Amino acid sequence: MTKNTATTSLALAAVTGLACAQAHGQTATTPPAKTAAVTPAAPAPGTINSFFNGQLPDAIGKSKINVNARLRFEHADQDGPGAANLKESNAPTLRTRFGLTTAPLYGFQAMLEGENVLTLGPSRNFNAAGSNPSGVGRTVIGDPSTTELNQGWLSYTNFDSTIKGGRQRINLDNVRFIGDSAWRQNMTTFDAVSFQNNSLKDFTAYYAYVWDVKRAFGNVSGLPAANTDYRSHSHLINLSYTGWKYGKIVGYSYLLGLKNAAGSANSTATYGGYIAGSVPVNDKVKVDYRAEGAWQENYDGSLLKYNAGYYDFELGATIKPVSFGVGYEVLGSDNGVGFKTPLATLHAFNGWADVFLNTPAKGLRDLYPFFQINLPYDIPLRFVYHKFDAASGGADYGQE
Repeated sequence: MTKNTATTSLALAAVTGLACAQAHGQTATTPPAKTAAVTPAAPAPGTINSFFNGQLPDAIGKSKINVNARLRFEHADQDGPGAANLKESNAPTLRTRFGLTTAPLYGFQAMLEGENVLTLGPSRNFNAAGSNPSGVGRTVIGDPSTTELNQGWLSYTNFDSTIKGGRQRINLDNVRFIGDSAWRQNMTTFDAVSFQNNSLKDFTAYYAYVWDVKRAFGNVSGLPAANTDYRSHSHLINLSYTGWKYGKIVGYSYLLGLKNAAGSANSTATYGGYIAGSVPVNDKVKVDYRAEGAWQENYDGSLLKYNAGYYDFELGATIKPVSFGVGYEVLGSDNGVGFKTPLATLHAFNGWADVFLNTPAKGLRDLYPFFQINLPYDIPLRFVYHKFDAASGGADYGQE
């Protein structure tokens, strides 16, 4: 069982006012002649003077400062085979971020953002993904104390294209394969150069080369080998078409060359695609659907030899203010290796208890009916039931 609470961000701003003065009285003498005010000439457009005295200060003045704080308490108590001797964990943590994003100038834009995760109380009360030795023997909650550069990038936008280089967030589609794991206090960020083009109507082409992955566990001292950051030689390709009114069509290829202290077992090549969308019935009723399939094999020096499939089907309906439906997701296996998703936002899938962050060797089948009602002020209340089984052999993995 896990319990999680989070608060969002706050921002403060202050503005100053102007004061005005009054003058009064008369004099018998002739008033002095008024001198016409001299207005400085505006910098000539296109000159260096115009840039440094006009455009650059204007861009700096329109830059945005972001301050974000999230206070969380998470409780985790795990039972079952292999977990019988683990103590429960209690993790009160505070995450703060402070960043600056410049306004666009001649198509260029930059961002710099720092992040700190602070443990409130004794760190021995929970196992922060193995990074705090005093918490070993307790259930894992992956929120270690850390201070790091969260984002730092420079981008250029022109000709219906954007190129961005540096440490950045990358979220593709429903983050099932590539995401920033924003559920955790320390999100995953990518040292990468990315390119996005929208020249063709309703068509988006995205490519990124990733050379380092800063994982949510933080690269802190004492971290187990499996949880350390990835050195990367990865290519992310995603092509999408949105011109059909009933759905979005996407094809992707994720060639992940990932290595860390535990080796290169997570180096994978995944090829797939999906179609997803909504079909309106009337103003209050619509039908939602998703159909996705993918194929995966070992890649870039991985010693694992396997070919595993993935598919996901979901069908739902919304009758305002209620939504309901059912989904069926399968992560296959081959040669004792389960379908891998090492860069996914894993908390969003296969249950919120985070039991299946790594796909079992026999794969995973997840049948999940869901029900949601929107309360006043657009507050969603969602219920999900999961039935888990092995994709190969049919073993019962339980329910949530």
